[in-house]
Amino acid sequence: MSKQPPVIFIGMHRSGTSMLGRVMERLGLFVGAHKEGNNEAVFFLKMNTWLLGQCGGRWDYPQPIHDLWDNEVLLGWVERYVRDQMNGPRALHFLGLKRYLKYRQISAVEEPWGWKDPRNSFTLPLWLRLFPDARIIHIRRHGVDVAQSLAVRGGKGMEASTQFYQKYRALAALRPKRGGFMESPRCAKIEGGFSLWAEYLQAVETQLAGLPDHQKLEIVYEDFLADPIHMIPQVAQFCGLQCDMTAYEASVADIRPSRALPHKADERLALFAKENAHVLAQFGY
Repeated sequence: MSKQPPVIFIGMHRSGTSMLGRVMERLGLFVGAHKEGNNEAVFFLKMNTWLLGQCGGRWDYPQPIHDLWDNEVLLGWVERYVRDQMNGPRALHFLGLKRYLKYRQISAVEEPWGWKDPRNSFTLPLWLRLFPDARIIHIRRHGVDVAQSLAVRGGKGMEASTQFYQKYRALAALRPKRGGFMESPRCAKIEGGFSLWAEYLQAVETQLAGLPDHQKLEIVYEDFLADPIHMIPQVAQFCGLQCDMTAYEASVADIRPSRALPHKADERLALFAKENAHVLAQFGY
């Protein structure tokens, strides 16, 4: 579909997709003109959310998406809709005005480009129908650290939401609450976040198994933190970027090795990891 096949970042939430996407963006990879806080292109984020919603799924309950893959007629219409969105005026939201005037549609992009969104881990079959030559980067992180990060984020979100509601609850009669008090009750507990991590990694393994080696690249989050300057040239080359060492060093200057494996310093989390060692081992931990 595209003159320049995209780079699609996949991986579980809180696993480093945002970090890696930002590093590649600093080196010249175009990942969208309009992005939200996690460096996800709003256009593709909305597309992925819509795709999951076709079968009643969402990012923390993604399994219903398989009902879409099993319905070829429905999938054909979904593919047609997404294609039209990418090649119509809405492409402006991803390309930005300057690139929109140059390319007019996403399929005409001629520079290294792509997007990151953990939801790609489940919606990838659709994107590969549109971009069969896309290059896929998977970054994975220790499941206990992922689960704890999700729980902390959920707790902070609930605290902010409840405080806001208490302050403006009198207005709820005029404007009903649009969202919940917590983004993901499943991930509020470490057990829920950990089981979701396993679902994502199992889905990724299945997706990548059918791709040739030249089309996929797997990165371990902890290894990248430990020695980013050694790994970044390979990732950049995979993305079609040519940079010098000065650019590589600048792109990873804010990477903090101390972010690796924080669960080991927490007795409760270390025990959870020990109790679930058999699950972790399935995915290389």
